Amino acid sequence: MGVDIGGTFTDVALEIGGAFHTAKTLTTPEAPEHGVLRGVHEVLQRADVQPQAVTTVIYGTTLATNLLIEQKGSATALITTEGFRDVIEMRNENRYEQYDLDIDLPTPLVPRRLRLPVRERLNARGEVLLPLAEADVEALIPRLRSEAVRSVAIGFLHSYMNAAHEERARDILLASLPDLEVTLSSAVSPEMREYERISTACANAYVQPLMSRHLRGLQQQLADAGLRCPLYLMLSGGGITTLETAVRFPVRLVESGPAGGAIFASHIARQLGLDAVLSYDMGGTTAKICLIDDGAPQTSRSFEVARVYRFLQGSGIPLRIPVIRMVEIGAGGGSIATLDALRRVAVGPESAGSEPGPACYDRGGEHPTVTDADVVLGRIDPQQFAGGRIVLNRDKAADALLSGVGERLELDAGGAALGVSEMVDENMANASRVHAIESGRIVENRTLIAFGGAAPLHAARLAEKLNVRRVVIPPEAGVGSAIGFLRAPVSYEVTRSFYQRVASLDIGGANGLLDAMRAEALAVVEAGAASRPLGETRTAFMRYVGQGHEVGVELPVRIHTPRLGPDAPEVLLAAFEDEYRRLYERSIPYLEVEILTWVLLVSTADEAPAPVVETVQAADAPPPSGQRRIVDTVTGEPVTAPVYQRRDLSPGAQITGPAVIVEDDTSTVVSGRFHAQVHPLNYLVLERLSPQDVVERH
Repeated sequence: MGVDIGGTFTDVALEIGGAFHTAKTLTTPEAPEHGVLRGVHEVLQRADVQPQAVTTVIYGTTLATNLLIEQKGSATALITTEGFRDVIEMRNENRYEQYDLDIDLPTPLVPRRLRLPVRERLNARGEVLLPLAEADVEALIPRLRSEAVRSVAIGFLHSYMNAAHEERARDILLASLPDLEVTLSSAVSPEMREYERISTACANAYVQPLMSRHLRGLQQQLADAGLRCPLYLMLSGGGITTLETAVRFPVRLVESGPAGGAIFASHIARQLGLDAVLSYDMGGTTAKICLIDDGAPQTSRSFEVARVYRFLQGSGIPLRIPVIRMVEIGAGGGSIATLDALRRVAVGPESAGSEPGPACYDRGGEHPTVTDADVVLGRIDPQQFAGGRIVLNRDKAADALLSGVGERLELDAGGAALGVSEMVDENMANASRVHAIESGRIVENRTLIAFGGAAPLHAARLAEKLNVRRVVIPPEAGVGSAIGFLRAPVSYEVTRSFYQRVASLDIGGANGLLDAMRAEALAVVEAGAASRPLGETRTAFMRYVGQGHEVGVELPVRIHTPRLGPDAPEVLLAAFEDEYRRLYERSIPYLEVEILTWVLLVSTADEAPAPVVETVQAADAPPPSGQRRIVDTVTGEPVTAPVYQRRDLSPGAQITGPAVIVEDDTSTVVSGRFHAQVHPLNYLVLERLSPQDVVERH
């Protein structure tokens, strides 16, 4: 069973012998586990399965992200080296908006009064310059009690090379405060660059008490409901891990839901033999775009959360964690539409969420949203939303669009809805273009894989704007991230900073480091791997001496084989120069190369089936189940479009747009520029019509 808590909906997917049963319920923000249990009971009832039959639950949540964004975590203190208490406020002194004199920066998670210095000092090699003043640490205990601090981050200078001072400070605190949660920067992010390392430690400490209580409480409530199987958590980097690891490092869960969507799209790409994919996940609160090449999503070792300016890198709180690289924008079904000071339609990032939700939910929401626009435009049947479990109010949607957008622009409800829809589609198209350019990729030659409750409604129009020729809508697209959890490997990534010049590489030291990293990763992965075969990936982050940023170079390796040999300097140098030339089309002769950081990933082996590229004989679709008035994007005029039930479409069935294909958790709008056919695996594949065919049909 996969469970994904989003900002608006909680999705549950139950897999039995390759077949899926799904449920979608409104998220309950004040007590997220209530929405989870409701969805679990619903899907078990649909499948006619007893709770005891479930063997695994994999869970992803936005709770950690929301705690950081809304700054609703626990009272947290930072204990750090004397003289460095303001590192997390001074940041790195870069200006993300160079010419803005009134630049805003995110508020530090730990206020200055709780940033507590102690005397100690290590040098960059981890050698002790000043021993830890244990009396300084003991003197902080009354302060922590009086401030009702529940969690502490300990981040000393250069502790990534020697964790002894951090570990001793932790032991002193726990001897007097046994219920205190303690995060060591040397454990959560053992890398150089103290600002990012200490920022990550503070974020982990800030969310740890509430996340620990939530995760352990959910485990108990699932057990009380009869699901006494192991509970695993989806990580931001695309793997799953044990509950104990997630409780220890909850900061690694911040992008767990979107990561599940990227894994879902990657699995589809491998099934269909697609080398270049644009993953498009649009839910109730946000839309996520991810580039997938050769069946694998792009990854990164850094991430920003709680950005002051949503699209400006550098305006948020940096986290040094493994993460799938994607762009996320406030363009979900619940995103609120407004007019800016110039009377232009703007959508998001504010969302109506699940409480009160869009106006059409008839739960007290008054602001117009993307879902309201889709209802007025005929893309959503108010009586069949979420399989008929939620009945929508079209009149409330129209009233909200008129009062919020239409009246000021002298538009009727339909015109206002079209403006909102076009704006949100253009926002997503622009974000996709920028993300592709920043990654050195071309978006036009990719296949768009669309999932999430709202993505199939907008996928064809997004593809038109991007000039993408093929769109794939998978079965059960509305709960794609939850299904992605079930496709994710058990994995764990370990990072260590170990500075080396390649020409004078300490081969023995590097092998010892890699062995320790491997042992740490295996201890986590083997607990959930259930004797499945394991694979290992090693990456060295290297640069020319004098440069400020590194290039990741993957090293060839097999699990449980000898590591670096005597030819390691030559092998590493050649691999670095090959990667550097790939990225920048040149290398720099006569400059030494250095290694700053080593990353080791252990994961269960990929079990994706061989690509299914077989063709199927084309066939006519069955008669439509009804008709609906929608806006044709070719002419911009309302047209009467046939409505098909997806469950009635067999492999080979063909439909030419405009049309609407309905299923329980979403609907697919086929525009007049696309032709749809059902793949042998029941994927809905939309192919772009030639301009001549479009003209002839209109």
